[in-house]
Amino acid sequence: MDGDQTGGGFVEAGLAQVSPALQAVVDAGDLSGVVYLLWRKGEVAQVDAVGYRDLASKAPMARDTLFRIMSMTKPVTSVAILMLVEEGKLKLDDPVTKWLPELADMRVMKDPAGSLDDTYPAPRDITVEDLLTHRSGLAYGFTSMGPIGEAHETRLGSPVDNPRTPDAWLEALGTLPLSYPPGQQFHYSHATDVLGFLAARVEGKPYEQVLQDRIFGPLGMTDTAFHCPPEKRGRMASLYRMNPDTEKLEDVSFPFVDADKAFAGGGGGLISTVDDYLKFARMLLGKGEVDGVRLLKASTVEDMATNRLSDAQRAVPFMGMPFWMSMGFGLGVSVVTDAEKHAWMGAGSAGSFGWPGAFGTWWQADPAEDLIAIYMIQDSMPLGPEAIANLAARRGLGGRAALPVFQKTVYAALGK
Repeated sequence: MDGDQTGGGFVEAGLAQVSPALQAVVDAGDLSGVVYLLWRKGEVAQVDAVGYRDLASKAPMARDTLFRIMSMTKPVTSVAILMLVEEGKLKLDDPVTKWLPELADMRVMKDPAGSLDDTYPAPRDITVEDLLTHRSGLAYGFTSMGPIGEAHETRLGSPVDNPRTPDAWLEALGTLPLSYPPGQQFHYSHATDVLGFLAARVEGKPYEQVLQDRIFGPLGMTDTAFHCPPEKRGRMASLYRMNPDTEKLEDVSFPFVDADKAFAGGGGGLISTVDDYLKFARMLLGKGEVDGVRLLKASTVEDMATNRLSDAQRAVPFMGMPFWMSMGFGLGVSVVTDAEKHAWMGAGSAGSFGWPGAFGTWWQADPAEDLIAIYMIQDSMPLGPEAIANLAARRGLGGRAALPVFQKTVYAALGK
């Protein structure tokens, strides 16, 4: 692709195609709106807001719109844990039962989709690394088949809007059997929620305060928190779901709360903006440092973004798809291992890392291109073991089709 270059080294004509491509999805009624930001080689190359943060009032998306970032919370929690590891307060091979006795003497299901009572003693305790790599044997209701999935919903409640205290939630979690023995395979789970409560116990303060003291305060992330205060609610993007009967978007937003609840879900509870998350992503792309503030050693970030899954573990489908064909998983983030194979599901150089959110938010840091891309939407879709397969087939998920369009258009604008 030839043409004049913009700031950050993008081809201007290519970059000009990004917003119209997203606007077409909004105009089709598949998505309420999107805010995206592209940072490259030391500067914001492009940022735009397309569509509406609220369809009923026609309030437009804006650069400072607040989004529920869901599992984009997980890398933040992982950084907090790795800070504690660097300080010697934790070790990756520590059994978490040192601080979380609720998870002692766990049992493992003989059949992950079978009876909750047909179990055997776990061969060993869950470690910190097991939690960081989702190889703890814990589960989510939506990643599980059979009785264990329903048990997660009934005994634990929502991983986002949960009325329990951390202690009560951990006690309930400890009554459920593991789906797999610790260390055996990647199984997406409540592991990062557990890490958040682990950090809180190690530090002796609520988890939200741990993040404020260690990450949000130092990085100046003033719009990132576990709840939206009254003065910011006008900036919050509404959450939508496509109604299959009417083929129209319907508002399924969470109710606002007046203060943080005791349950601060380290796996998916944060609200943030593109600019706030950029500060966090730049810190990781900068190998632990941004704007003179260092949170982690460079070697720790390199470890974080290095695949730790074995070939056998990567051969197990993730929510119905061969997700690991081009990717691996490190300490809290996925990493592109084969750029050519990765083209089937997105774009990015080998070594690119990130992790998305359940409501369609996505980010990626690409060290080879010195690039950060952040993409924010609020689109709720049914989650389950076959979710990614449904997404690939575009079955009733038109709003999610915008992300690969965004990814490929951005990388095409690099002139590659």
